[in-house]
Amino acid sequence: MERRKTICVITSQPEHFQAQRVFDGVFTQCEKYGYNVAVFASMTSLQFHLKDQVLGDKNIYNLINYSFFDGIILDTINLVADEKDDLTGRLIGEYKAQGCKAPMISISMPCYDLPVVSSRNEPVLREMCRHAIEFHGCKNICLLTGFKGHHEAEERLAVFIDEVKKHGLDISEDHIVYGDFWYTGGEKLADDIIEGRVSKPDCVICASDHMALGLIDKLEGSGFSIPDDMVVIGFEGTAEAAIANKSLTSYESNFTQSAANAVDEIRKIIDPGAQILPYETDVKKMIHRGMSCGCPPDFTLSSKFFRKSLYTTVRNYNQGTMIESIDIGLLMENYVLEQLTDSSTPDECLKKIEGNAYMLMPYENFYMCLRDDWLDTEADTVVGYPEKMRIVIAGNESGHGFSSSESEKKQFDTKLMIPHMHDYTESPSVFYFSAVHFSEKMLGYMVLQRTLDNNIHMDLVYRNWLRIVNNSLEMVRTKYRYVMLSIYDKLTGVYNRHGMFDGLKKLSQNASDEDLMLVTVIDMDGLKYINDTFGHNEGDFGIITVSKAASEIAGENGICVRAGGDEFFVINVGRYTEASEKETEERFLNTLNRLSAGSGKPYDIRASVGCCLSRLGGKLVVEEALSVADHKMYARKQQYKAEHRRERGER
Repeated sequence: MERRKTICVITSQPEHFQAQRVFDGVFTQCEKYGYNVAVFASMTSLQFHLKDQVLGDKNIYNLINYSFFDGIILDTINLVADEKDDLTGRLIGEYKAQGCKAPMISISMPCYDLPVVSSRNEPVLREMCRHAIEFHGCKNICLLTGFKGHHEAEERLAVFIDEVKKHGLDISEDHIVYGDFWYTGGEKLADDIIEGRVSKPDCVICASDHMALGLIDKLEGSGFSIPDDMVVIGFEGTAEAAIANKSLTSYESNFTQSAANAVDEIRKIIDPGAQILPYETDVKKMIHRGMSCGCPPDFTLSSKFFRKSLYTTVRNYNQGTMIESIDIGLLMENYVLEQLTDSSTPDECLKKIEGNAYMLMPYENFYMCLRDDWLDTEADTVVGYPEKMRIVIAGNESGHGFSSSESEKKQFDTKLMIPHMHDYTESPSVFYFSAVHFSEKMLGYMVLQRTLDNNIHMDLVYRNWLRIVNNSLEMVRTKYRYVMLSIYDKLTGVYNRHGMFDGLKKLSQNASDEDLMLVTVIDMDGLKYINDTFGHNEGDFGIITVSKAASEIAGENGICVRAGGDEFFVINVGRYTEASEKETEERFLNTLNRLSAGSGKPYDIRASVGCCLSRLGGKLVVEEALSVADHKMYARKQQYKAEHRRERGER
């Protein structure tokens, strides 16, 4: 069947209340219309002070291939980065560079030349003022908004001023205050009131909950009593407001309506003439009374947020209620971090990640995509993704379990983002894309698919589960690097002497009773001459070329070892005969001659070789066989030197 149309949503901090409300609006409308959704989000605040972490997280935006989407929604408020990074500008630039024809819309605030669906907060903002004036009789009102010049800050302030004046009240100049939308903005206003720089008002109406909470804490710490001395009202309806020591009267922001309207605007363009089913907001449900204004608090809301944020160490977790019981407490008390970081090998780590994916239930499918060279710490990149990615974990929820299909663990073109997103889905789905990285180092990305009718969005559990996965992958990368350094030769990439017995153990495990061991010792000729005449870089080239020839004769049923300097061992296990010794020596010399002739170097690359056929055995047997092969090699070397002297007419 034909794939569903897909709307792309670009945001950050998906567990944050604003992103959650955007999801509610987008998902509700897309489910009505049968659209899929793809969400690309940095899990970290774009203004977080650890810039390497932010850089790694926001790399997910470089994955977006706009040509696969039928509409794009920018959650512009949530995409404000620091002043040095014009993220929205870069996103729009890439959208245009790709020649995308799908409509792109900004919600809540203007963004360059994009169409904008403005916030639908005005009715709520006016109701905040009416509650203070009409219900509590406040007349001397102070208005605290966000940054001066910020679109949302100025818009909220303008509505506040207009509604207060409609009630015939004047606002003194010192009672129009700009803050920062954060606790610090409220704390600064509190200091100004305490120290007399701002006259004490009857009520402070705040454009954000966090500023209101900062104001209350600082005032009460200085002897004020809220609401007896001053009524405080907040805006945004955050969890922090509901569970504060003195619950804050707060009004929810209406980003849900804005997001829903954005979907409707896109529908008018991509499905002209199709029915529009408007999203309807119930403003009454967006008002939450609290202790900060003297109204009876909304204990039901406080209890809901309190339970959601509670870290429970002992709970009746069972299969019947598993999905409803997954919370941050279950994540931490299941010791997922310890399980993953205890992994000895990359494969073991990936299997444990797969085994702990139940923490992300409910979902339809779950994918982890890594670059092929993710274990190579010298190949790390920071920005963008390679042309090809590999699905290393592909699973789907089966009941309450996790099943993974090996057939889906494959390489694919990164421009597809995830191949399965382009297939028909039985129900409208959301695909969450998030970066897999350690600090700024890109490893890959995760994709989590859920149905749109599921009311669990990306949350704190997912973010912290992903952090654990990122740290575990870096841990196993570090272990892998030290293992590689301990058993492999850095110059040539073949085993070193220490790693030889690891490789031999694997060969022996797959050997039959009839198999024998063929040991070959190789020593490069003329290395000193090349070093002295052409330089040590050329000497290294010669060593690498000998290594390549040795690796060719090792093949799949053998191992190649750099024993030190210019000496190599090749150990094969198989059905060999005495004739195999001479055949192997000749095959090596022919291979080396071919590589030397094709190198274009002004010198020949030569080596002496000796073989020994032996029974399979432990370390002692191997050492004995190597000793015999070494004597044969040395005899060949002496023979070569004698022939070389005769060619030069020397005695």
